[in-house]
Amino acid sequence: MTASQQYFNRNVDQLTNSQAAVIASILRSPGLYDPAFKEGNEARLKARFEYVKKGMIDAGWLDAKSAANMKFPSIAPRATSGQLSGPKGHIIEAVQKELAKLGFSQDQLLVGGLVIKTTLDQQAQQSAVDAVNKFYPSKAPDNLHIGLVAIRPGTGEIVALYGGRDYLQRQLSDATQSIALAGSTFKPFALIAALEQGIPLTSMWNGDSPQVFDDAGKPYEVSNYGNEGWGQIDLMYATKHSVNTVFVPLGIQVGPNAVVDVARRAGIPESVAMMPTPSVVLGVASPHVIDVANAYATFAAQGVKSKPYLVTQVLGSNKGVLYQAKPETQEVFSKEVMADLTYALKGVVTGGTGSAALALGRPAAGKTGTSQSNASAWFSAYTPQLAASVAFFRDSASESLNGIGGLTSVTGGTFPAKIWTAFMKGALKGQEVMDFPAPSNIGGLDPIVMTSGGTQSRTP
Repeated sequence: MTASQQYFNRNVDQLTNSQAAVIASILRSPGLYDPAFKEGNEARLKARFEYVKKGMIDAGWLDAKSAANMKFPSIAPRATSGQLSGPKGHIIEAVQKELAKLGFSQDQLLVGGLVIKTTLDQQAQQSAVDAVNKFYPSKAPDNLHIGLVAIRPGTGEIVALYGGRDYLQRQLSDATQSIALAGSTFKPFALIAALEQGIPLTSMWNGDSPQVFDDAGKPYEVSNYGNEGWGQIDLMYATKHSVNTVFVPLGIQVGPNAVVDVARRAGIPESVAMMPTPSVVLGVASPHVIDVANAYATFAAQGVKSKPYLVTQVLGSNKGVLYQAKPETQEVFSKEVMADLTYALKGVVTGGTGSAALALGRPAAGKTGTSQSNASAWFSAYTPQLAASVAFFRDSASESLNGIGGLTSVTGGTFPAKIWTAFMKGALKGQEVMDFPAPSNIGGLDPIVMTSGGTQSRTP
């Protein structure tokens, strides 16, 4: 049991054949095979892994075809020992904080006898840990932080939470407490404001780069990623490719106050400062990962916002119910607006910056986010059943992700999208494949050209 938790963050009955073979290899001689013990052990462990597979075949415990499919698994980073060690410490801390808000004192918890039931799904939580471990960049700096939160749309139940590799080494949860520049994950808020004002996905915009816009009488220069110019494109295409020089004038057109209002309605709390300026659509605000996950859960629930929660029930020592959670929900957007938003965000996955999520093999909609100077990278997306957000960032917004994992630039479509996809595969395993509602085509299907003076019908 100790070895399965230490090397794979799971119980013995959850081990795959590959993971069991690794443990059998290490236990023979940890000094020679434990990859965390000394340099060279990982290479010896991989060789021993192949030897163990051959031995299993010779003993009749494994057929050759199954052995060929057994790949060397990702091993969890070494965590300190103790009840709060590893990623689970962040969950225990989050549950205790929620219990305190519900009125349960520290004395009650220390005395014991209470049965605490949470919203976490074991399969989804294990998938979150496995996904981060699998795609954690090699030779990453010590202050690289990864947060992941998954929320069930329409209820607010937190089904998975990853706040860091080892709670005992860093008590600040990267899922619920750390903040990071939101980047382009905020662009959907401008898109919703536009749809609510009747601006269609077919509206045409100038995607050249750079462009200069007016910010309270001052020039505001905006460039696209890589300074790429796109020419005249529609809003659907601009969403797929996250075109800054379209979304800034879109935000100006609908009004920055409207963008902020949409973000608040979606689930970005008042504690996250947002200024109603043209830059708000580019995600200059710094939310928590759970905030963004909750906003995207609102999209997945077709406009129904829920309050996120972890504790679903508390039973006393006599099994009496001391607390029973009730979802707190509110309809904040129309189904028609959400249908068009989701249609646009599906395009991000099927033919845009989030194409890594195509590997999920089921309909998904979402948005990549890469902040100024590559200080953070996000992938926030959803299926009809589940919404999740993954963020990469460092201790300070002045520190860049450039070069991590061998990449010149860590964008939301790289490691974050891969982690999101691997997590969702495991979390949704065995669940029905569902599709989203058809688009409503708000504003009609005829293209209209957007100009600085307003709109004009496009000449056929």
